[in-house]
Amino acid sequence: MTICLIVVAVFITPGCSSSTQGAKAPDPTTVEVVQVEQKDVPIYTEWIGTTDGVVNADIKAQVSGYLLRQDYTEGSIVKKGQLLFEIDPRPFQAVVDQGEGQLAQANGQVAQAKAQLTQAEAQLAVVEANEVRTRLDVERYTPLAKQQAISQQDLDNATQNNVAAKAQVQAAKAQIETARAQIQAANAAVQAVTATVETARLNLSFTRLTAPIDGLAGVAQQQVGALVSPSSGPVTTVSTVDPIKVNFTASEQEYLDFHRRYSTPATLEAARRGLRLELILADGTIYPRIGNYYFADREISPGTGAIRVAGLFPNPDNLLRPGQYGRVRTSIRTKEAALLIPQRAVTEMQGTYQVAVVNGDNKISIRNVKPSDRVGNLWIIDEGLKPGERVVAEGVQKVRAGMTVNPKPYAASAEPEGK
Repeated sequence: MTICLIVVAVFITPGCSSSTQGAKAPDPTTVEVVQVEQKDVPIYTEWIGTTDGVVNADIKAQVSGYLLRQDYTEGSIVKKGQLLFEIDPRPFQAVVDQGEGQLAQANGQVAQAKAQLTQAEAQLAVVEANEVRTRLDVERYTPLAKQQAISQQDLDNATQNNVAAKAQVQAAKAQIETARAQIQAANAAVQAVTATVETARLNLSFTRLTAPIDGLAGVAQQQVGALVSPSSGPVTTVSTVDPIKVNFTASEQEYLDFHRRYSTPATLEAARRGLRLELILADGTIYPRIGNYYFADREISPGTGAIRVAGLFPNPDNLLRPGQYGRVRTSIRTKEAALLIPQRAVTEMQGTYQVAVVNGDNKISIRNVKPSDRVGNLWIIDEGLKPGERVVAEGVQKVRAGMTVNPKPYAASAEPEGK
């Protein structure tokens, strides 16, 4: 009988111990929480952009000839007026020399015509003196002939001599007019030849292809020895890259939304000039210099429903080159008293957004919210939360409504906030 009681006691004792351990309450689940923050938040918008030179000057030949020399390094910075290419100048120099010879000949003809004018004027003076003498003879002989102191023949001879002298005066004057006309013709010839020489000199200067602006010179499109002409393509391109232009397109809706915020053209222009543009490069880094608004195109594209906008970015170290892609970002409005929580605190289920809120008793309540804009790794909540409330940011999958949790501060250092 004693042995049976001992055996029963051995089997009963473990059972009682197991029941006692099962009644012990589990520890609350540890979660990381963050308080709902309220502050004014700038809302950023991004667009895909491409860099371009403010001025892209195509260097083209203005005369036909063979490229004799390339005088710049491709991809280097060049100054205005710097020599880039040389076309063989010898044919053009020959034309200049020929024209200068013709100009000297034309100037000689002008001098000859002037000498003829001087000679004609001298001849006029001689014949005019002769005409005066013969006229005086007629005036002296006329009363003498009436008195029959001289013969009628002497008077007639004197009269004929005077008529001949007058004719010589007219002929001398005609020679003067002819000489003056020859001078005008010679001067016209000089002007024509001078124009020819200037054209020849201009064509000679066109054999030196120089940079019209300060900028970055591109790859040579023609090699030394190539035959170039005004109809051929550019031999290279020089682009102004400091500052550099970044083109991007904004939607018509964004354009209208921005314009409707300002009542006058002056306030609109001031807002445009106040925009501060950031450029995110292809490798994800942010370009260290801030850009400014440059212009908006005159039209919205009917095909895309977008308008082209350009910004200017300082580029003193020439890091940016035409043709690069990037993302242009700027704050176009500020949302006042916005409620912010980490994006990871929000869960989506069939189009419904929910957060787990921890109350003062550390109990969980699941609440529907209405999120709006994203700001870096944060989300603006328009409805469903109040400032200062605590929401679960880490461990959302482990909680359910009514659960008691052990809240800890959310370690946000691993996920830095962006704009």
